[in-house]
Order: sequence, then C-alpha cells, then structure tokens
Amino acid sequence: MSLWTPALFALFLWWFSTGAILWVVKSADRSGFAARKRAVLLGLPFLGLGCLGFWASLHDTSAFGAYLGFVSALAIWGWIELAFLTGIITGPNNHKLPEDVPEWERFIRAWGTLAYHEMLLVATLIAMVLIDWNLAASNQFTTWTFAVLFFARLSAKLNLFFGVPKINIEFLPQALSHLPSHFRHRAMNWFFPVSITALTFAAACWLERLHAADTAGAVAGFTLLTAITALALFEHWMMVLPIPDEKLWRWMIPTDTPTKTKRTTQRLPTAKIKGGHHGL
Repeated sequence: MSLWTPALFALFLWWFSTGAILWVVKSADRSGFAARKRAVLLGLPFLGLGCLGFWASLHDTSAFGAYLGFVSALAIWGWIELAFLTGIITGPNNHKLPEDVPEWERFIRAWGTLAYHEMLLVATLIAMVLIDWNLAASNQFTTWTFAVLFFARLSAKLNLFFGVPKINIEFLPQALSHLPSHFRHRAMNWFFPVSITALTFAAACWLERLHAADTAGAVAGFTLLTAITALALFEHWMMVLPIPDEKLWRWMIPTDTPTKTKRTTQRLPTAKIKGGHHGL
C-alpha cells in the first residue's frame, strides 16, 4: 500500500483536530465558564467513541484497525486537551507566578497549574497499557499513538518551563491566562537537545519497524506513528526557529475584536516568563 495515504491522513488529522479544539475553546471563551463547561460536556461523545474505538481495534490487525486505533487515540487525547484548555481539568494553582521565587518553588507552582490534567493523562496511558497487556492485544497502535502524544507533550511543557526563544501565546485561552507567568523565555536550554534527539530516535525506530512490516495493518500503523512523531518533532523545532507556525490555524480561530491583531510571539528579557500552546 502507498505510504502517502496514512502519512497525509495523520498530517490532516493533526492540523484539523488542533484547529477544531482551538476554535471550540476560543468560541467558549467569549461566554464564560458555563460555556467552557458545556463545551467539555458536549465533547464527551468523542471521548466515548475514542474508548469504543480503542476496544474495537485491540485485535484488528488490518489497515482499518490501525486507522481506527490512531483516530481513537486522538479522540481520547483531544477531549482531555479540551478539558485542560477550557480550564475544567487543570490543577489547584490558578495564580500567576510571583516575582523572585526560588527555582524549586517555581517548579512546584508550575506543576500545580496542570497537576490534575497530567495525572489524568498518566492514568489514561496506564489503563491503555494494562488493557493491552491483559487482553494480549494484537493491535497496540492506539496505545502507542497516545504514548507518543503524551511524551511529546510532556517534553514540550518542560521546554517551555526551562525556556525557549519562541513561545506563541496567540491561542492561549482566557481560562489559562495565568500560565504565561510560569514559563521562561531563553535562547536555549539543556533539555531541548535531549528532546530533539529522543523524538528523532523514536521516529527512526518507527521507520525501522515500517521497513520490516509485512502486513497492510503494520504498514499503515507504523506510517501513522512515524508521521505523528515527525509532527511532534516539527512542533519542537518551531520553539526555536523564527517560523510563523501560528498561521496554520489563525484563519480558523474566531477573533475577539475586529481591531488590529496584537503581536503575541514575543522576545522578552530572560527574567520574564511566557507560555503558550503548541499543537494538539
């Protein structure tokens, strides 16, 4: 089968699902907390369909099973991200970071802004792994896809905490307006090369498995994993390269006012802190 079909499918779904979530979040932002909560509740069918798809794909080794597992992982992940971006499932700390706090306190306060969200992600990943293990699943692409999203997202958050040159806050929702104070602007940090190396290695591993694949399901699944890992790598590079990646979704997002769009990708003194959103 052609490798372009699953690769382009992954690219489109990554772009469209990210834009759709941002559109829902920014639209709900206009109407306050009740609208944000309603958006999360109305998104529950996607979570349910994702769980059903995960269950249905466990022993389906066909190409359809690989696609179903991939889409199911994105549906589950997307609902959890929606719950976070709307401020429904975040953490106990919703305050801005005070100035001149020690580094250990800064980390604890930053963790507090997203603790519940992170625990939900970890619990979901553990549940997937246990289900795969106990049922001896022959199709584990749902779990692998979710794991790639989880570790790539964790890496992105750590890089924002340690500091990167470019942080896009244009799509930051009102419910998370306190987050920018917990992240740092810096020319480079020690963790970024580790992140890039790990993601590149992961993509190479998927490519090696793709080369050895002997079924249509395996070819589709490992192509999808390679594509989503490469997109995560792309998102990391966008933190340091002066490329306006926000244009990928800006046209999809409702504007708050018809006035001139304010500049939201900023270069600030190292002591200042900014935060933002990178991809799904």
